[in-house]
Amino acid sequence: MTHVVVSGCVGKKYQECVAVCPVEAFREADTYLVIDPDECIDCGACITECPEDAIFADTDVPSEEEAWIDRNETEAVDLPVAEGDSPVLA
Repeated sequence: MTHVVVSGCVGKKYQECVAVCPVEAFREADTYLVIDPDECIDCGACITECPEDAIFADTDVPSEEEAWIDRNETEAVDLPVAEGDSPVLA
């Protein structure tokens, strides 16, 4: 199992989740974050830190957000590791 960032992060890019991730699983797009499923160790630390409630275990993603499971996986490979110091967009 892995964790997934969903649409609630778009336009926000808060960094609290990045700061608590022990393995650099977050990747940074221009206006949102995704989680690399190959790096995520399923610790769940990021879930409670997300102010937008936009992170879920892949088995708990709401049905209307399921496309984000594939987006996290496919986009993560081409994005840089989130450093945790990018400006918040909201």
